[in-house]
Amino acid sequence: MRISRRQLLASAALFAQSAARPSHRQLLWHQMETYAFLHFTMNTFTDKEWGYGDEDPALFAPSAFDADAIIDALAAGGMKGVILTCKHHDGFCLWPTKTTQHSVMASPFKRDVVKELSQAAARRKLKFGVYLSPWDRNHAAYGKPEYVQVYRQQLTELLSNYGPIYEVWHDGANGGDGFYGGAREKRLIDKRTYYDWPGTWELVRKLQPNAVIFSDVGPDIRWVGNEKGFANETCWATYSPVGPDGGPPAPGFTRDKEGMTGHRDSAQWLPAECDVSIRPGWFWHEKENGRVKSGADLMDLYCKSVGRGASFLLNVPPDRRGLLHENDVASLKDFGRRVHGTFARNLASRPNKDLIVNVNGSGDVVRLREDIAQGQRVDSFAIDGFTNGQWQALAEGTSIGACRILKLPAAGRLRLRILRSSAPPQIKEFGVYRENV
Repeated sequence: MRISRRQLLASAALFAQSAARPSHRQLLWHQMETYAFLHFTMNTFTDKEWGYGDEDPALFAPSAFDADAIIDALAAGGMKGVILTCKHHDGFCLWPTKTTQHSVMASPFKRDVVKELSQAAARRKLKFGVYLSPWDRNHAAYGKPEYVQVYRQQLTELLSNYGPIYEVWHDGANGGDGFYGGAREKRLIDKRTYYDWPGTWELVRKLQPNAVIFSDVGPDIRWVGNEKGFANETCWATYSPVGPDGGPPAPGFTRDKEGMTGHRDSAQWLPAECDVSIRPGWFWHEKENGRVKSGADLMDLYCKSVGRGASFLLNVPPDRRGLLHENDVASLKDFGRRVHGTFARNLASRPNKDLIVNVNGSGDVVRLREDIAQGQRVDSFAIDGFTNGQWQALAEGTSIGACRILKLPAAGRLRLRILRSSAPPQIKEFGVYRENV
């Protein structure tokens, strides 16, 4: 069935008044689709995932750190940007901060890792983002009101001295709820009130107005609700976070699984980011060198993240040399080859007014895009193939948004049917491609 003109007109006025639309900074972020995480700090040298905060800075001693080599490998994988863990939960800072002595300047390395990676990214035209853990198990003020000002001073340094920042990443693991706040003692906090997040976000807006802010509650992009790198098949760009108790939410205090689908009826544009590591752990561990996801694995996750309207944030952790391991580099390169080879050539003709395309070849990957500047309008759709003299249904789906990727049997003609839409559909792409394996 097709959506009727009467149905479209009846819903268009309401949609125009209430529908969420992305901001300029969110539109810029949507265009990136795929970017990298670099989990690299004290944990790399202690073989931990979460440090205690009492580690000796002398342990941080990469033997062959090369920011350009790291960024070159990420670029070969098709990454459009990179986010560095400038400070993880242990409180060790990878730049010469004025807020603590527990930094790279107290280590034998004595180099500004943030500076070198941000400059290398700029040389390769990759955007640069910063991860700054709110939780700090080293700082003596953590758990006291004055720590919030320390955190904001660290953020000010990162957002003032390293060029344009495209994303600021606030981890939801931030103390409280029985976590150890300091190195070995508990310092409990109320995640909803302690950090005064609105004040911190106001600072980000002032210093880096084009940067999107990530956390469980945004305010620009949300966590998808898992660390496996995929969104649900239905994944709306709109979402209204709620605390696990039904009350006010905060980073680290939400019904996080709802992030996998979002909320169709929300008036807040808060699209999902899908984070996952190329390895079982987030930091490099020698025992995981043989457990790196393959290029085929990463391509599958790309289709389940970017291909479901979200973004794909792939963690590739440097090793103790300060380089990406050879196995990781090989997988990145193969992943980049697969994505580029698949989407290099659109095999479909320009859609006619009935959204029918002729396919020049054996295309088996369909990519749909809405003009999301006008909001997410399509509620459900179907794709038909013309075979044996008649149209046959090949697939049905719900959300399209920024991007929807489907793998279908090859057909010489394809038709897109909009089954339900909250306003007149604005289809930006109806493309057909051949998967490059």
